[in-house]
This record gives sequence, C-alpha cells and structure tokens, in this order.
Amino acid sequence: MPGNVPFMSAAGDRIQELAARIVELRDAYYQGEPLVADAEYDAIEDEFRALVAKHPKLAPKDNPLDHVGAPSVLHAPVRHSRPMLSLEKANKPEQVESFFSRFPGQPVVVMPKLDGLSLALVYENGRLARAVTRGDGTTGDDVTFLTRALCDGVPDKVEAPGRVEVRGECVMLRSTFDTYNAAHPDKPLINPRNAAAGTLRAKDPKAVEGRRMQFFAFDLTTEPESADSDLDAGLRKLGFSVAEMKHCSTAAEAQELIGGIEQARNTLDYDLDGAVLRLANRDAFAAAGTRSSSPRGAIAYKFAAEEKTTVLKDVVWDVGKTGKIAPVAWLEPVFVGGTTVTRATLANQEVIRSKGIKIGDTVLVRRAGDVIPFVAGVLDESKRTGDEQEIIPPSDCPSCSQPLTEQGNSRELFCTNAVCPAQTVRRLIHWSSRAAADIDAIGQVWIERLAETGDLVNPSDFYTLTKERLLEFDRVGEISATRMIESIDRSRSVGLRRAMIGLSIPMASEGTAARLCRAGFGSLEEVADAGVEKLVAVEDIGQKVAESINFHLARLRPEIERLRERGVSLEVRSEDLPPVVVAGAPLEGKSVVITGSISDPRSGEKVTRPTFQKMCERAGATAASSVSATTDLLITGEGVGASKLTKAEKLGVEVVDQGEIWTKLIAAGVA
Repeated sequence: MPGNVPFMSAAGDRIQELAARIVELRDAYYQGEPLVADAEYDAIEDEFRALVAKHPKLAPKDNPLDHVGAPSVLHAPVRHSRPMLSLEKANKPEQVESFFSRFPGQPVVVMPKLDGLSLALVYENGRLARAVTRGDGTTGDDVTFLTRALCDGVPDKVEAPGRVEVRGECVMLRSTFDTYNAAHPDKPLINPRNAAAGTLRAKDPKAVEGRRMQFFAFDLTTEPESADSDLDAGLRKLGFSVAEMKHCSTAAEAQELIGGIEQARNTLDYDLDGAVLRLANRDAFAAAGTRSSSPRGAIAYKFAAEEKTTVLKDVVWDVGKTGKIAPVAWLEPVFVGGTTVTRATLANQEVIRSKGIKIGDTVLVRRAGDVIPFVAGVLDESKRTGDEQEIIPPSDCPSCSQPLTEQGNSRELFCTNAVCPAQTVRRLIHWSSRAAADIDAIGQVWIERLAETGDLVNPSDFYTLTKERLLEFDRVGEISATRMIESIDRSRSVGLRRAMIGLSIPMASEGTAARLCRAGFGSLEEVADAGVEKLVAVEDIGQKVAESINFHLARLRPEIERLRERGVSLEVRSEDLPPVVVAGAPLEGKSVVITGSISDPRSGEKVTRPTFQKMCERAGATAASSVSATTDLLITGEGVGASKLTKAEKLGVEVVDQGEIWTKLIAAGVA
C-alpha cells in the first residue's frame, strides 16, 4: 500500500535509532555509569519491542535484544573508593594472642581465607553499579558484565539507600571445577583459583560461557550508615553469602576455630589457604584504622604447606621445551593442598639420590597454594619390604631415542636433538603461552592433536591454520574455529621480547629478553645479527648466555623468516623500551638484585619479578640477576633462598625487605 511507505520509513528510522540508543545505554550501564534512570531505559526498550513486534521485517539484523549487552570495553580501569589492602600475616598462636590483646573485649569473627579473586561490589541507590577486581589495591578492572552473568551470590539489588560497597572473594567451587573439566577434556582448567581469575578477566565473554562462580562476602560499608553493626548479620540481611563466619571472644577460642577450618579444608567445596580473624563490629574495625599496607583490625593466619603420604608407583622422564629431561613421580592418588595429586616433581637425579627415593616407597608429598606438588622425601625407610626398585635415569631420550647428555652439578639430563617430537610439542605449547604469543583459545590438547596431524611443527605454522582446516576436526564447530583463528591473529603483534621468550632459547630467560629490548635492539633480526661480543656487552648477559642466543637464533633463522612472511611482528614494543626514570628517583644510582616472591602490600596480590624490576628501574635502579661486588641492595621477598643471602653477607651487600622498597616506590608514584 503506497500510502503506508512514509510511515514504514519513519518506523524503520525510529527502530534503528532506538537500537543504537539501547546499545549506548547498556555500555554505560555495565561500566557503572548509567546515563538514564532505570524507568527511562525500560521505556526505551518497551518502545523498541513494540515497534519490532508491529513491524518484524524492519527489525535490525543485529537486534540488541537477541543477546546480552556486553560493553564495548570489558575491563576498564576503576579507582577504588578506598584501597583494597592486604592482611598482616600470622602463623603462630602468639600472634593470635597479640591480636586479641590489641582489642580487649572486642568480639572477633573467624572465617576461611578463600583462594580466589577479590572483588568490590558497589551498589548505588539499591542497584549494582559496578564490580571491580582488587588490581593493585588502588585501581582495579571493571568486571561488572561477567560478574552479573556468571557469579552466584551477587544480588542485582539490595535493600539499602545511598552507596553500599561489599567486598569479598569470587571462587570457582571445586564441584563446579570438576564438572567443567569433565565436560571440556580438550581444554581443562588448571585449578579453581586460576579459573576464577581467568574467567572474570576473559577477553572474550563467549569463551567463558557456562563457567559458574560463587561470591562470598567479607566486608561491608554503607553511606549513609544503614546496616547492622555486626559484619556477619549485616551482610546476611542484605542477601549475601558468607564463608562460615564464626564469632569468638578469646584467643583460645579463635585458635580452636582456626584448627577446625584447617582440619576441614579438604572436605569443603572451595580452596582456601588459611583463616582470617577480623573485628566483628564494623564500627570498631573502621576505628582501628590502617597501617601503610594493611588494616589493623584483621589478620590472616596462614596454614603450613600441606603434606600427605602416598605410594610412589613409578617415575617417568618428561622431555621439556629446551630438551631437559625431568623425573616425574607417578603416585597413588592423594588429596593434598585442595586437589587430587597423581603426579609430582622429583627435580633431578641428584635430588633422588640425596633423598634415597625408590619406586614403591611410601613418600611425603607436599603442596602449598599454586606450587607444583613435589616429593619431599621417604616416610620411613625401615618399613621397606624389599620389593622397592631403584630409580634408574635413562641414557636415551624417551621421545626420540637419541643419547642424552649430563649438564651441571645436579647432573641434569638433556636431549640435544633439535627435532625431537616431544620438544617440538613443548615448544609449540610454550609459544602459545601467556608469557609469549598468548594464543589463549588453543589449549594443550589441541596443540598436541595438531602436531600429531602435522599441521603444527614450528611456531610459524600457527599462522597458516585456517578456519576451514580446523572445521575438519571432530568437536570443532563454527564458533570454536572462529575463536581459535581470532586468537592466532591477535598474537601476530607478539613483538621482540615475547618472541624471544616464545622461541625457547636455552639459558635465555624472560629477564634476558627484557634486557635485550632495553639495550636498544629494535628487532629479533638485530639480536640474531649482533654476535656474541655485542650480546655480552648487554648488562647481566654473560658469555654462555650470549653464545646460546647467538647459536640458536642462527639455527632458527629460517623460522624467523617464516614468522615475518606470515605477518608476525618481531619489533620491540613500546612497553618494552627502557622505563622513564621519575623525578627525585629514590633508587637513583643503586644496583639491585631481587630475590624471593614479590607481593604488592596494598593488595596482597603477587607481582611478577619483571614487573617489580621495571618499577625499581623507573625509580632509578639498575637491576641485575646475581649478587656481585657492585651490588648495592639485595631486595628480598618471601621464600628467599640461602645462597644469595650468604653471598650478600660475604660481599657486604645491604639486604632490604621488599616492604621498605615498596614504600619508596609508592611515594615516588611508580607503583
């Protein structure tokens, strides 16, 4: 009917206008900055629905109502209203007594210290406005969209006026983790903690669909004050789950509760690594104040590394990406440190010899947090039956049958065959890892499968894969194939530093790759052409490392050319260039060595050594990997080895705790 054409045109224009407006409003809403009131948004959506229902042929191809409104920026940085601090650590009963003595007469809640991802949930006028990760304690990532979609225990609305902030831990339950891995054998999750963090920080929401998580609250503030003064009661009345908060009034009661949590840790449905003691009264907690890096009104009681006994059934020799042959213990399944362990490391043949370990022994297996389980020793040699067998190291490679060589005082075994099949697969897996090319959509199982079919031999072969080829495999659909190819395409911007890491050059560490970038090398080809003399001139690169880089990059020259031909960037990236030293640099002129595990005191989160090193360099320091007569400071984190401390003492090098350095870095604005 010609008379209706202008009306149809007007309706189509209005539908397109409303669709664009809905997308805009959803983006703003999921970033915690709504542009309109809920009622106004609902009215816009209602008008859109009505028009589309009346004129279905005018519905936009990409209808915003057909999918969840993921924001265009998934992880925008958000500054916390107050810092998310780490907790003072304790591991002795006397420290619990000291905590109670600081707050006489105050009730305390004891709860499990969950091992997941810390979140701050912000509610404004009763509605969830944003969910933010802990980040560096001052600024976190906005993960509102995925939190809404995947986290149980996060109410969309709360019955409270003004601004409400609830902090807690987002975890993947052990039962959920097991169910997910059973359903996804081709790309299993590593452990529940990494699964929680990786899911909420995922770049692609489709890649984490179906991963359910649980939020447990542990902190509450309201403005104006409207909640119960008791933390546990206040959270529960607002509709939040808490992880077994129990009240006590004495150190002895608290110690009993801590012991109960430790005893029950293997029966619970979530991972934990200790217990938290906190003032139960929210007003008292706020009044207690904070130190520079932790609140005064709470402490974290850390459990010791968990040990269990089991039988060593066999030892297999695993071939690594650089050809190193490592002994792996195959064990009778044992539940330790929050997971069922069937394999553990034995380090090398010298460790096996010094500990007198034999196949058939009842051994102690130790695991703490995310640390790889290891065999700590034999439980009782006197209980041997005589059926135990010596562990005999191989003389030939288990993969390619080529003769092995011994290296170093630990008599570590190496396969020097560059085309060894097991090394090939390990190198491909390493190239795709987060530290290197970060091809996150293709897991180990698929890499092994593609290597078996001959599709993958070298890292450059990733960049010849096509969606059509992937679709030829069973259990690969259109969405999975597209996601894999997109992940490969993103990795083409790998750059010099991460390409150096990804090529698995023996003796060249992540620190070596970073130093080459800062030394002025502009591309991987420039490093390959440099020669040993120029490489040795780079600070902290010795003769043997330089010779290894020179030899292996010459060997890999055809592969470097293939990477170039297939569109992979091998130039130095801007973030890998030398850091700009801040004005008034507190570490100016200092040569430093960093050892131990580094953690940000404001958040408690681990910080990689290269990241911490870069902060020190921005503060004016020059970083080295080993202590020498020219070292000014040995900066120590947790779990420091004795060798560097002994050498520092012998050379008169000042030893400083990381906390002292963090104070300087934070004051200088580099952390």
